[in-house]
Parts: sequence; C-alpha cells; structure tokens
Amino acid sequence: MTAVVVVAAGSVAALNGLAGLWGGWCWYREMPGQGFWPLLRVAQVAAVAFAAFVGVLAAVGRDSHEGLFYLYALLPLAVAFVAEQLRLAAAQTILDQRQLPDAEAVGRLAQDEQHAVVAAILRREMGVMALSALVVVFLAWRAAETAHGL
Repeated sequence: MTAVVVVAAGSVAALNGLAGLWGGWCWYREMPGQGFWPLLRVAQVAAVAFAAFVGVLAAVGRDSHEGLFYLYALLPLAVAFVAEQLRLAAAQTILDQRQLPDAEAVGRLAQDEQHAVVAAILRREMGVMALSALVVVFLAWRAAETAHGL
C-alpha cells in the first residue's frame, strides 16, 4: 500500500509542478498563461483526492509510522485556500498601487490603460497561484517520503 500512496503523492507533485512551472514561466515572461488555469485546477483536484484517500486509509486503520505524513498530505489544502484568498486580494492590490479607488474608476480609464490594469491583475493572480503550486510540490514530495507503513 505504501507504493500506491507514494505514486499518488508523486502524481500530486507532478501535476502541481507542471502548473507551477508553467505559471511561473508565463508570469516571468508576462504571457497570458494559456492553459495554466485548467492545469492548476486539475492539480488542485488531485491534491484534494489525495487528502481524501489518506483520510480513508486513516479511517480503516492504515496509519503511517511517521506522524508528519498527515501534515504533509493535508497541508496542500490549506496552502491552496490561502493562495485563493491572496488571489482574490490581487485586484485590490493593483488598484491600490495605481491609486484607483475601485473597479468603476478602471472603467473611466482609456481602453489601453484598462487593459494594462486587467493584465496586471491577471499576472499577479497567476504568480500567486503558481507559487502555491510549487509549495504543494514540496509538500507532496515530503508526504511520499514519510508514507512509511501504510
């Protein structure tokens, strides 16, 4: 059973690694990130499925000899939640940086300035979520390393 858990954790790490690297590259290159969001959501679903799988194993009495395993297996959910909150704050951060009071003020800007504001918001959101995916890679890797005895 340990091998199944390691493969599952490795799958979570691989999917999040792909999403994190692609999102980071697009963020760095200031590209729109075609395909990033669906890949990220698939990676997040994989992390949720892995956490549920670990919960089922614990419920049937299959425990890891390493107590940190459960922390590493469940912490990606918390990381994703916090990242989503930071993503939601990205728009306000960009508006504050540009001294715009609200979204209506963006609508009063020239069209090219509106596009620049929207692009900055999307870029910031992608950067936050790409970084969170890379953190999940580390956590899933550690979960695989500490899955002894399952």
